[in-house]
Amino acid sequence: HPAPTCSSLIKTMCNVTFLLLCCHHILICHVWPSTVCSPLQKRQSLPVRPIIPLVARISDQNASGAPPMTVREKSRLDKFKQLLASPNTDLEELRKHSWSGIPREVRPITWRLLSGYLPANKERRELVLKRKRDEYFGFIEQYYHSRTDEHYKDTYRQIHIDIPRTNPLIPLFQQPVVQEVFERILFIWAIRHPASGYVQGINDLVTPFFVVFLSEFVTEDMENFEVAALPLDTQRNIEADSFWCMSKLLDGIQDNYTFAQPGIQNKVKALEELVSRIDEDIHNHFKKYEVEYLQFAFRWMNNLLMRELPLRCTIRLWDTYQAEAEGFSHFHLYVCAAFLIEWRKEILSMVDFQGLLMLLQNVPTIHWGNEEVGLLLAEAYRLKYMFADAPSHYKR
Repeated sequence: HPAPTCSSLIKTMCNVTFLLLCCHHILICHVWPSTVCSPLQKRQSLPVRPIIPLVARISDQNASGAPPMTVREKSRLDKFKQLLASPNTDLEELRKHSWSGIPREVRPITWRLLSGYLPANKERRELVLKRKRDEYFGFIEQYYHSRTDEHYKDTYRQIHIDIPRTNPLIPLFQQPVVQEVFERILFIWAIRHPASGYVQGINDLVTPFFVVFLSEFVTEDMENFEVAALPLDTQRNIEADSFWCMSKLLDGIQDNYTFAQPGIQNKVKALEELVSRIDEDIHNHFKKYEVEYLQFAFRWMNNLLMRELPLRCTIRLWDTYQAEAEGFSHFHLYVCAAFLIEWRKEILSMVDFQGLLMLLQNVPTIHWGNEEVGLLLAEAYRLKYMFADAPSHYKR
């Protein structure tokens, strides 16, 4: 036979494709009509739920697929309950057990205790909670109406712009009632801390507290939970507790957010010095392609890696930060160094400025869970142990 022409080949391929489509149609609509075509009509009447990307899932606490509660985890939970039930909780012991992660069931009260919001004395806790919650809503009554005043309107406008950008993939944070909560918390904090005021990035720091305190009332599907369905008193308590715990956190890192953000500038410089001692290859690779640490690490310090990790990982990370002395300030530096070295192979494979910066600003942590965060923290602890007490820690 003569060699087929291009047009005849295309025509043959089209005919074959048409026949395959016809067979597929017959198979679906005639051979399996009861199992395929009929349920389709039923599915159309079901409410459509948003598909939430893995990176935005809150409740997926372990991406490695481990069973919900192992014998070891149950034993740890019992130990936490025993500590928390004591008339005077031993905070040092609580920190020691919290370092490797806090069970979800006891995380809210443990965070309140470790942040210094609740007293160790069990009898005093209810009284302190009531007083602090009343105090917060006293601030709301006293100051929140001033958000439209000339002096504060720029602050409020910036907060109002930033709130919808906070975890945009999670429906929970797009609810008007939740956004109003965040606006009140951030505005009250800003006017009570005039040395810094509101700075972009602080809005991210509310979310872990809000989610953890909400988890006391929601067991699953946190991403879609309608907060307005909760009793008003419960909503108010979650809001007040989130405010006070975020305030306690920021008390330790406020120089990150004062004019020119000197705290962050110093931490980025410290990271550069630390990496030059830990991994000279990475450090020289950055120098070769003119990558400045400030170009990627400013956000790591400003947002405490919240833009780099799924929220579920941030919550696990903060278990350790609250257990570690100066966790949000000093220990975070070593976590950032460990995080950078985690991507060593990918960094050294990039041979241009743009590729390196794209990697460092979009690290692929979408599938991370407790296991990955645990390994990161272990490496950070090793680095701290090796370098923190060295006299020439930040000097060559």
